[in-house]
Amino acid sequence: MKRRIYAVGSALLALIAAAAVSLFVVAPPAQAAAGFTVSGGRLLDARGNEFIMRGVSHPHTWYASQTGSFANIKSLGANTVRVVLSSGARWTQNSASDVANVISLCKTNRLICVLEVHDTTGYGEEGAAITLDQAVSYWISVQSALAGQENYVILNIGNEPFGNNESVSATWPTATRNAITRLRNAGFDHTIMVDAPNWGQDWRFIMRDNAQSVFNSDPDRNTVFSIHMYGVFDTAAEITDYLGRFRSANLPIVVGEFGHNHSDGNPDEDTIMSYTQQNGIGYIGWSWSGNGGGVEYLDMVTNFNPSQLTSWGQRIFNGANGIRQTAREATVYSGGNPTTPPTTRPPTSTPTTRPPTTPPGGTRGCTATYAITGQWQGGFQADVRVTAGSAAISGWTVNWTFGNGQQVSQSWSVTLTSSGSAVTARNVSYNGSLGAGASTAFGFIGTWNGTNSTPTLTCTAS
Repeated sequence: MKRRIYAVGSALLALIAAAAVSLFVVAPPAQAAAGFTVSGGRLLDARGNEFIMRGVSHPHTWYASQTGSFANIKSLGANTVRVVLSSGARWTQNSASDVANVISLCKTNRLICVLEVHDTTGYGEEGAAITLDQAVSYWISVQSALAGQENYVILNIGNEPFGNNESVSATWPTATRNAITRLRNAGFDHTIMVDAPNWGQDWRFIMRDNAQSVFNSDPDRNTVFSIHMYGVFDTAAEITDYLGRFRSANLPIVVGEFGHNHSDGNPDEDTIMSYTQQNGIGYIGWSWSGNGGGVEYLDMVTNFNPSQLTSWGQRIFNGANGIRQTAREATVYSGGNPTTPPTTRPPTSTPTTRPPTTPPGGTRGCTATYAITGQWQGGFQADVRVTAGSAAISGWTVNWTFGNGQQVSQSWSVTLTSSGSAVTARNVSYNGSLGAGASTAFGFIGTWNGTNSTPTLTCTAS
């Protein structure tokens, strides 16, 4: 979608194509790689703790002198920065020494670096765009800067690597598999991030329907999928369905770019941010500053000044489910324990062996855990995670009783009813069936006054 930076290319088609529901088969885990790893559809940092990206993109290749932006982005609460680089095909090449300096700035400011090559943007529709294979050649040319940085760097092979040309974008699965294979053969042990085709928005569902085969092609099973959400994702149903399918399949997904507005339609940023928070999915907003070509409204700060937040900047940093409220620093920096906000999240990796304790009822059962993910005067947001026991389940019901007069005002990914202080939460159609040890999550907004204690939950499986 960075056509909005330099104002070239045709407008994105704002039509969502109908696609058949695809069946995913989870591959067996591979040998763990160095640094970040993927387990059970979740991204784990080098200390083995779940890491959920909360960050922004920084257009470094066009504004190379703005190195203070790394500290400024961190000061507003981010745990991740996605850094725009160039192979030299379309803009000035970022050398190995420059890449090393970028990584150093990330580490100094306790940020995780997601590095991306931007020259691939819109291949097949943009005449100057390069192929994913050419992007891999660039990564190999700067490998000296990346070696040994697996704890801090995620490699986003190429930004929005295909446009809307149907015959060209159809090659995304093969091109992506080949790129992953070539990187692994060259000795890269980093977590790899792959962007969707169709200017990153996958409205033909090419990435969605081929994600399992692409993931399986990585011998390290250490690939994360990135969807960009702009005008194609302008309703809650489109957002929750797309992300929910990856979650149900235990495939790792992040929203690698999104905005609050766009010329191709008005994305539903509120649902993007609430759904990702409730389901442990990372997001990276576009972009810190420096946009042009009529989309300056996507700047989060004016003239790279962190004290001049735009309305978009206020929303993503300080709003509900925003970065300041939800970001946790990677535990490679914090010494092994998740940091602010001080909430407890249950383990979210799908166990690869039988759980050590058989749940009540013999072979079928479930458990549920409750975490307050945000709290303010008179209101709060909570996350409930449901985990199947030692056998698959086809549905679940969670019950609890509030002890301090709390009330639910809004919920998602659940059918929730209240009778006085008693609450009953039942699965919806897409998150009831769970394999042995698998989990799902739902969330809600509530009100409180005086005390907001955590209730005791019971979970019943069907």
